[in-house]
Amino acid sequence: MLCGLWRSRHRRPEEPPVPAQVAAPVALPSPPAPQDGGTKRPGLRALKKMGLTEDEDVRAMLQGSTLCKIRSRTWHKERFYRLQEDGLSVWFQRRIRRAPSQHIFFVQHIEAVREGHQSEGLRRFGGAFAPARCLTIAFKGRRKNLDLAAPTAEEAQRWVRGLAKLRARLDAMNQRERLDHWIHSYLHRADSNQDSKMSFKEIKSLLLMVNVDMNDMYAYRLFKECDRSNNERLEGPEIEEFLRRLLKRPELEEIFHRYSGEDRVLSAPELLEFLEDQGEDGATLARAQQLIHTYELNETAKQHELMTLDGFMMYLLSPEGAALDPAHACVFQDMNQPLAHYFISSSHNTYLTDSQIGGPSSTEAYVRAFAQGCRCVELDCWEGPGGEPVIYHGHTLTSKILFRDVVQAVRDHAFTLSPYPVILSLENHCGLEQQATMARHLRSILGDMLVTQVLDSQNPEELPSPEQLKGRVLVKGKKLPAARSDEGRILSDREEEEEEEDDEEEAGAAEQRRRAKQISPELSALAVYCGATRLRTLRPAPPPPPPGQVSSLSERKAKKLIREAGNSFVRHNVHQLTRVYPLGLRMNSANYSPQEMWNSGCQLVALNFQTPGYEMDLNAGRFLINGQCGYVLKPACLRQPDTTFDPECPGPPRTTLTIQVLTAQQLPKLNAEKPNSIVDPLVRIEIHGVTSDCARKETNYVLNNGFNPRWGQTLQFQLRAPELALVRFVVEDYDTTSPNDFVGQFTLPLNSLKQGYRHIHLLSKDGASLSPATLFVHICIQGS
Repeated sequence: MLCGLWRSRHRRPEEPPVPAQVAAPVALPSPPAPQDGGTKRPGLRALKKMGLTEDEDVRAMLQGSTLCKIRSRTWHKERFYRLQEDGLSVWFQRRIRRAPSQHIFFVQHIEAVREGHQSEGLRRFGGAFAPARCLTIAFKGRRKNLDLAAPTAEEAQRWVRGLAKLRARLDAMNQRERLDHWIHSYLHRADSNQDSKMSFKEIKSLLLMVNVDMNDMYAYRLFKECDRSNNERLEGPEIEEFLRRLLKRPELEEIFHRYSGEDRVLSAPELLEFLEDQGEDGATLARAQQLIHTYELNETAKQHELMTLDGFMMYLLSPEGAALDPAHACVFQDMNQPLAHYFISSSHNTYLTDSQIGGPSSTEAYVRAFAQGCRCVELDCWEGPGGEPVIYHGHTLTSKILFRDVVQAVRDHAFTLSPYPVILSLENHCGLEQQATMARHLRSILGDMLVTQVLDSQNPEELPSPEQLKGRVLVKGKKLPAARSDEGRILSDREEEEEEEDDEEEAGAAEQRRRAKQISPELSALAVYCGATRLRTLRPAPPPPPPGQVSSLSERKAKKLIREAGNSFVRHNVHQLTRVYPLGLRMNSANYSPQEMWNSGCQLVALNFQTPGYEMDLNAGRFLINGQCGYVLKPACLRQPDTTFDPECPGPPRTTLTIQVLTAQQLPKLNAEKPNSIVDPLVRIEIHGVTSDCARKETNYVLNNGFNPRWGQTLQFQLRAPELALVRFVVEDYDTTSPNDFVGQFTLPLNSLKQGYRHIHLLSKDGASLSPATLFVHICIQGS
């Protein structure tokens, strides 16, 4: 594949490959000049740009409310909550003082706002408050829900409506608007006396807040160049001029001028040439004209089909200028193939919110898993009091939740993000009576959602497709009659793990084991397409296994099969679902790398969703595409019945990936409590794929600059199985004496990576957006 930008005819032979700084300033879209000649209350200015300053609900949130925070039946505390003037964060008052940054939460970190008693906490502890007065703020990542009760139903509604408007406006913002909003929020914080004027001391404070350690002499020179009134204060247009200079992107200017020539604007044919050099599919003159009309800010330029530098920056910062192919962001794959032909996002010990030894169990963990695109969740079922089965991690101190409450959470939340089928993986330790109760709850609560019989009676052995199973719930569990173990029964996942590891049974476990030998006909009947079975060995040329069975393997056994069976294991996974789960020895709910299992075609690679780390980054990256629906079609080499693919012997290199790491923008400050703490960023690029493709390379670090660091370093990788590879971009804060600190990352499949100049929009450890933090890179993919 061609890498046109490296040989652009606009570049003279002596020009360096790294974009050089140029003198011409980058102009941010200028705001209208204030009527009074000054910028009044920069925070409210940010809200005004969002178009929400006159909204009654938002105005009420700016005034603040005293809300009751609910944690338990006895822990009900009044707290004062108020929307900050940046419109991005909510401040709240605690009784115990903490550092200021701990007193806020950010709107962009909110996953959902629910009205009434729609959380586990409010259902259990909110009975003293009318549902109309209650709301729940659910956050992304591991942060606990915020369950609140307002003094009146109308006040609760104001917060529900107001947060919805703020979230909608934030989602609708383009990257340049987010950047402008972000910098003005810091400007508001740096204006210590709130006089809408900035002294040099306040400007220095602003620079530290945004993660740049600028030389005092250079900073003061920049300050004085903008101080047109010569009164040692910046105000109004002077502040905007300072910000424009601060936010310069010399590397983008260099690219723009390379194509625009002397007139400093891009005509549609010149933009088309840039698109062709980028390797854009469907690059036509009409496409170039469409981009001008979409992203150009200047109406006069737009009318003449010209793109200014501002419009060019808008385009490169948009989703169309990002590394992820926008065509892959929606459901674009064939969803009519058998379930076994897809990777399926899967969770292990879904009910846990922490470790598997003493952590709490919660229905909210299922809600969060579904919000992350999970399509296979685990229910660890044990005998409970009063004839009601419970879910918890057996023989540990983890708390217990009712089986029926989990099934209700599945009914209410399973299809909020994705319409494609959900698999309930039952780990059953109940006796016959409570198994029948489980079956009754599944049927009565899920109703028509539950698959209770084969869809195609003419071909009952064939696995249906995700498309056929839209909105449906499948049960994975032991089935009668079925192939039995030597003891005359089917072993559950946990029992297999116990056999492999020879774990000693604790008191009471023998009785539970005896009960698990019995399989309720009512529950067995619900395992229509996912009957649990054991996979002991694989012959070199095995007959196709019955497709309606699911093998469950610990990570240890799966790795053994990958090593010893190779292609036979791949062929097995063409026809039958295989679930892989972490070893029970991972007491802190740590994860294993899912990539090795995907390489062999395992569909249900279950991870602890409650544990952040690179393993969950890989999972999020694998399922980032195809509309984040939780189903990704496996490569052709993992779907063909007669495939010869062996992940241990993938063949010679056939793809070269070259990435030039150019710059980063607005990296987050890791220690907000230490104003002088500035990151020393480096970038590492990791390839996760078949063993021979796995690699990691990194840049040098840049000292004391998290605002606009520059590298200009090229990293290259040779790939043997590019269709399986994930590319992970990682930014770390370099430390000479201890391990580097994580700053942000972004992971995506190589086949969804676009070529050319691209922005990488970074995510936090919990997967939340770090907007406006980005990497700017050039990507070239060449096939042999």
